[in-house]
Amino acid sequence: MRWLKGLILAIILLIVLLVGILFAVNNQQALPLNLIWIELPAASLSVWLLVSLTVGVLLGMLAMSGVYLRLRTLLTRAQRHNQQQRKELDRLRVQELKELP
Repeated sequence: MRWLKGLILAIILLIVLLVGILFAVNNQQALPLNLIWIELPAASLSVWLLVSLTVGVLLGMLAMSGVYLRLRTLLTRAQRHNQQQRKELDRLRVQELKELP
């Protein structure tokens, strides 16, 4: 079953790679990018789209890093609290066994 999952993943990655290559080959027109206050030099359309995708992914990761860190902190606190509760429960169990006649 594991090999089938790997095979499907490899096929999907190959298809994505082929679509990316076709995209780059079919969008070779060089054009400058005008960002209202600055005009960037001429490059192919595929380069500009891939750069914008990369910038968007990086900005999305940066925006989500605060949420990730907050959730990671909450998880660490919950695990610490859980461990304290287990120690308390074990201590009470041992105490209860000692009190039995």
